[in-house]
Amino acid sequence: MDATLALPLLIALVGIALLFDFLNGLHDAANSIATIVSTRVLRPQYAVFWAAFFNFIAFLFFGLHVAETLGKGIIDPSIVSPLVIFSALMGAIIWNVVTWIFGIPSSSSHALVGGLVGAGLAKTGGDALVLTGLLKTVGAIFLSPAIGFFLALLLVLLVSWLFVRQTPFAVDKTFRFAQFVSASLYSLGHGGNDAQKTMGIIAVLLYSQGYLGGNFHVPFWVVISCQSAMALGTLMGGWKIVHTMGSKITRLNPMQGFCAETGGALTLFGATWLGIPVSTTHTITGAIVGVGAARRVSAVRWGLAGNIVIAWIVTLPAAAAISAAFYFLGGLFG
Repeated sequence: MDATLALPLLIALVGIALLFDFLNGLHDAANSIATIVSTRVLRPQYAVFWAAFFNFIAFLFFGLHVAETLGKGIIDPSIVSPLVIFSALMGAIIWNVVTWIFGIPSSSSHALVGGLVGAGLAKTGGDALVLTGLLKTVGAIFLSPAIGFFLALLLVLLVSWLFVRQTPFAVDKTFRFAQFVSASLYSLGHGGNDAQKTMGIIAVLLYSQGYLGGNFHVPFWVVISCQSAMALGTLMGGWKIVHTMGSKITRLNPMQGFCAETGGALTLFGATWLGIPVSTTHTITGAIVGVGAARRVSAVRWGLAGNIVIAWIVTLPAAAAISAAFYFLGGLFG
């Protein structure tokens, strides 16, 4: 395809990718602010500004390993075309909108991975998949919430032991301040991992059209555009999901909120440095369940947590199916 002729289409597809990033911030705002809102440390309108700021500056702290995984580690970059990218984005966007409407905290990350898989399979079949990157990502579906769960559980036990002689009022006061730090760290992890996924999509699109000079990399303007789109989406908030994440799974106090956010942040930091595109939704949900279980097993609404897990499992194949349908429809009109 001639690069000059493809430019209007390319610009439109970059715009759709940034729309996905905006919706990702909107959909996943709850991940960054649910705990700090539910503990009443910050009002929702202030919490979204707090989270959006740290979402935006995340690129200053992390490399672009996750972007490289999404760009060339899920499907073979050589089979990428504008229709593949369009189909992948539509699969992810439509699934995000459906789950956002119903207040289901599904994974934007795995919706995007599912979209890529569906479009790749529709184009060339199983040869399109890069199994090492895909298996690493699918494995993270199960590992990230488990790691978040155990880190948060251990943090609750450690903090409880360290503050055993303090009055509840003193502990509450201490962790109201500490939660500002933990929420900031979690928002950094969220922005660092999630925004890079769209960077990878845009970069592989540019690469497929010959705009990167033959070497896959992520241009700086792509980095800034994606971080800005995600931060703007976070500013818009996702209040239905905030309610589910912050209060329906289990009730939190500031100390528990601090432990959940810190456990989730540590998980995201490790995954981002390893280049693994994990789900921030999975991670913080696992951490919230962990702090609830530390109090007592009955403190967690396991039925709701189970429904969320089902949504996680369905996300990748659902987004893949929608994406494949768009690819076949696009082929009819192409």
